[in-house]
Amino acid sequence: MSQIKTIKSPSNPMQSPRIAKVVVNMSIGKSGEILQNAMEVFQQLTNQKPYTRKAKKTIREWSITKGTPIACVGTLRGEVATDFLKKGFDALRDKLSRSNFDSKGNFSFGIREHIELPGVKYDPALGIFGMDICVTMERPGYRIKKRRRCKAKLGRRQKITPSDSMEYIKELFNIELE
Repeated sequence: MSQIKTIKSPSNPMQSPRIAKVVVNMSIGKSGEILQNAMEVFQQLTNQKPYTRKAKKTIREWSITKGTPIACVGTLRGEVATDFLKKGFDALRDKLSRSNFDSKGNFSFGIREHIELPGVKYDPALGIFGMDICVTMERPGYRIKKRRRCKAKLGRRQKITPSDSMEYIKELFNIELE
């Protein structure tokens, strides 16, 4: 197992950003055997069992009916998340665009083919699938906004800016921002 590298702010450890979670989404658009193959690929990549997402509405042109499972999704946290992100950035050749970051410091990117990830081989019985990877960033103490009892507002200094998130990702994964 690899160690999670933490980058701390020199003045206050509560100001150091961290990766809260990584959500991996494989949207297939069809149910049946192809979705089962995608779920098997997902399980091979992340060592986690994915859960399915159902269609919210009917689209006749694509032959999708409401309530049909069409995607598989999973959430990664901790060291598993950072290890998967390293593979994802290797597939992108350690480059990420600044437009991938939102106003709250979170970012997302896509991979067209799962066989681009290092260490993955093509299996003709399963096929090739793409995926969307969404990363949520936070600082320690962010829980006060989400907890059930005694909720409180998050202070201005505790919110993550896109530049904070970019610096953290550059230092942690040695990627180049375009």
